[in-house]
Amino acid sequence: MTDSLVQGLTAALGGKVSGEIIIFIISMIPILELRGGLLAASPALLNVPILRAIPICIIGNLLPIPFILLLIEKVLDLMEKIPGLCKIARWVRQKADKNKGQIEKFGFWGLALFVGIPLPGTGAWTGSLVAALLHMKFGKAIAAILVGIAMATIIMSLLSYGLLGALFG
Repeated sequence: MTDSLVQGLTAALGGKVSGEIIIFIISMIPILELRGGLLAASPALLNVPILRAIPICIIGNLLPIPFILLLIEKVLDLMEKIPGLCKIARWVRQKADKNKGQIEKFGFWGLALFVGIPLPGTGAWTGSLVAALLHMKFGKAIAAILVGIAMATIIMSLLSYGLLGALFG
């Protein structure tokens, strides 16, 4: 699913904006995040040099995180009072509840691993959501998310530029 979303966004934006803007936008989108940005940047799609792609994807992925950590609970509380939006708010809370066990159990490292291991449903957006709803201290949450993003960057760089680079380079 991630691959087809990345390819679709890359095709839709290609020729209209630079590859760097495309990977920045993709890196900010929930579900896709840094993983999708580095896939789009790879030799298989946009061929953005790795040393240029990494900081762009990291910044794009990090940009929404403080807002999620600081505001998501208030936003969800407000959404629950608005007919039609209350179902979305409940779905978001259920998604967070589903993932909070491992983060609660392992704290900082649980959150870092949750953000860092690139599997469907994990990443900085969901990690921030769970950290906020668990009332994790802002500094601790940001630090764990940064460690997780560093892990995801290494893993996805190896996959996107190593494996895909070998196939398409």
